Amino acid sequence: MAAEPAIRVSGLRKSYGDFEAVRGIDFEVAQGEVFGLLGPNGAGKTTTVEILEGIRPRSSGHVSVLGFDPASDASAVKDRIGVSLQATNLPEKIRVREAVELFASFYSRSSDPDALLKRLQLWEKRAAFYTTLSGGQKQRLALALALINEPQVIFLDEPTTGLDPQVRLEIHSLIEELRDQSRTILLTTHYIEEAERLCHRVAIVDEGRIIAIGSPRELQQRVLGHARVEISTLEPMPPEPPDGLAGVFSDDRRHLTLSAPKPARAVVDLVKWLESAGAEIDDLHIKRPTLEDVFLELTGKSLRD
Repeated sequence: MAAEPAIRVSGLRKSYGDFEAVRGIDFEVAQGEVFGLLGPNGAGKTTTVEILEGIRPRSSGHVSVLGFDPASDASAVKDRIGVSLQATNLPEKIRVREAVELFASFYSRSSDPDALLKRLQLWEKRAAFYTTLSGGQKQRLALALALINEPQVIFLDEPTTGLDPQVRLEIHSLIEELRDQSRTILLTTHYIEEAERLCHRVAIVDEGRIIAIGSPRELQQRVLGHARVEISTLEPMPPEPPDGLAGVFSDDRRHLTLSAPKPARAVVDLVKWLESAGAEIDDLHIKRPTLEDVFLELTGKSLRD
């Protein structure tokens, strides 16, 4: 018998006056799954997560987290989840270990604070004031606070926004470790590479609605289904490419871009064609569709818009 989903959302809506931030969304998150809400700022991701966390009331719809309704069973939900917000602001003079011990006191169970600080590479900073931490250290501390109660579900809202690439990779590694432990994680992001690297499934959110849902690869194949092949030569290419490989030539006919459902086969045919014509290959790339391409295809706009 299949386990009950850790999270159920059905017909969820949230309005602020005349503005509808969340417009009737539905999804489920399985136990042990890393599920991503991917979309631009203002899409409704954070509002949705805050409703699930019991921070914000919903206007209508049904929500269940670990079998509890966050609106009516907020205490039960908050005791069982871990939350890392977009920005965690602690008192400037609180020390790192003090912060972890303080948060541990809020819950009915907790991890070993020292072991957690060592695991998140904060042991050397355990006596440091919060205000002296770097951005990456503050984010690792936010993760420590989210994990101190051994949560059954972890909510990560834009966990790497504003961090430099090296620190972002460190946070990704920590999340991958949690994923390998079969932790249930719901994260929001507008970083394509983050969703593709970390999530088992993704819901693409735009203007308060889910417009597509599935694994990153499923979404790429469902919406586009083709890889892009780009090939350049030192000499102009012959007039006609092989059958089924029509594409777009550059003005000097030294660059060809085409879409192919089987890119490896397309490359073999292109190489044979160019060799027979005496055109020497200068460069060759195969680019599979990204979630950015999927979002652009579905909405007509970039995630960064």
